[in-house]
Amino acid sequence: MPSLLDIKRRIASVQSTQKITRAMKMVAAAKLRRAQEAIVRTRPYALRMRDLVSGIALRADRDIHPLLRHGRGAKVGLIVVTSDRGLCGGFNHNIVEAALGAVKETFRGREVALTVVGRKGVDVLRRRDGAIRAAHIDVYDKPAFRAAGEIMADLVDEYAKGETHELHCVYNEFKSAIAQKVTVERLLPFEPADDKGVVPIDYVYEPSVESVLDGLLAKHMQVQMHRILHESTASEHGARMTAMDAATKNAGDVIDRLRLKYNRARQDAITKELIEVISGAEAL
Repeated sequence: MPSLLDIKRRIASVQSTQKITRAMKMVAAAKLRRAQEAIVRTRPYALRMRDLVSGIALRADRDIHPLLRHGRGAKVGLIVVTSDRGLCGGFNHNIVEAALGAVKETFRGREVALTVVGRKGVDVLRRRDGAIRAAHIDVYDKPAFRAAGEIMADLVDEYAKGETHELHCVYNEFKSAIAQKVTVERLLPFEPADDKGVVPIDYVYEPSVESVLDGLLAKHMQVQMHRILHESTASEHGARMTAMDAATKNAGDVIDRLRLKYNRARQDAITKELIEVISGAEAL
């Protein structure tokens, strides 16, 4: 049976851990609030831009621009968005499993090239099956829009040249502080808008179709990745806050059990001493 000193040391150790998890929960809550504000500002613009491009894909000739064309091949690009830091529950595990599941099921029989965002995803997927074409680490330390441009530049160029025929992204969509949804979203080719009640007429482009679409479609891809990075950031902080809250509560439960064990051991020691004193007095 552990000594009283061992139990006291164990209690002190768990209390120290509890202070750390409580502090991490508070930090994650503060970061989550800022991340929520960022996604609230970013999401409406990105979704409206997606609707605009879907309308263009519906009305325009799909061969008018490389990014509007349907891919005619078997090569798929898959962006896997994870975090650089751990201690956020099943956040990264769920993303990696969803990515591997998509490779084995959705894209079965096709060549899949992975672009991994986040140190945790890179570390895991390097040990698993899958060809990592590019790894982006420490992107969350940069301004999100610039990081989104760095991630998408090569991918958009490969699709425009016909080297990649589809582009998908796996990420955690932010729902609330305690809920994140693993989402597999197709980025390329563009999904045409619902044509119900829509007159299929083209837009008037000024100064030219090529110049407008060159700027609009490339910017659209950067904006969507910008939104996805904000979604992932908010989801990460929400998952970490929830995980640290659970860890803090679990530490409290452990401390309660250790204190009960300590009190019982102390009472046993006192009882044993009393028995020894009484037995010695009776012997005299």
